[in-house]
Amino acid sequence: MGLCHQEPGRQSSRSRRYLCTLRSLAGILIDMSSEQHTISHELGRQEFGSPEYTGVFPSREDAIALMKDWVENPRLQLHMMQVGGVLKAWAEEKLSLDASAAEKWEVAGILHDADWDKWPDEHCRKIIEHLESQGCDPELLHAIASHSPSFFAVTPVSTLDHMLYAFDELSGFIHAVSLVRPGGYEGMKVKSVKKKLKEKSFAAQVNRDDIHDAASRIETGLDELIQFISNHQPKISLE
Repeated sequence: MGLCHQEPGRQSSRSRRYLCTLRSLAGILIDMSSEQHTISHELGRQEFGSPEYTGVFPSREDAIALMKDWVENPRLQLHMMQVGGVLKAWAEEKLSLDASAAEKWEVAGILHDADWDKWPDEHCRKIIEHLESQGCDPELLHAIASHSPSFFAVTPVSTLDHMLYAFDELSGFIHAVSLVRPGGYEGMKVKSVKKKLKEKSFAAQVNRDDIHDAASRIETGLDELIQFISNHQPKISLE
């Protein structure tokens, strides 16, 4: 069955367009969530990298080059860039981190799903082992390893860990909401996103528990996270 297959019955053309858009453009969320629920990705450890490589990590340009080499799916590429972009914005605006630290946050976001496209059974073991072999900052590695604690069994510890976890699923969900709105992100309200979160039929495979769990682990409320993503994500592209 094609992603845009028209289901039988008396669906309106608007309903069919809605389903087609959600399945084809936001489908990466559903595919990833479904696969994660059937395959164990537990990493079996809580420490990654070596302290001697603190402060050593790929540049933004090198991270994007690796992403493009490993990831062919443009929807997944965009998701990775969006998570990286909102992480960088948070680091700069909310935490006043310097340029190098903010770049590390962005790189963590860009690379957090780097191995999903080609090696889903090894997510995120493959990217972590690759970066470890190159010599990479332990905090960045731990953030990638803990970006979904219920699947990787790695507990978020640092602020970067928590924010990558908080932004990952929510960023993708908000992008899915934008795709089925006539105005996209323009005029998007927090209450409309929260309403969609309550609709079990919308992006049904997205784990709402993870979204709420991530928000509960930080001092920032869900409303503020949604607003921040909605404000910054439209500015982020694959360029």
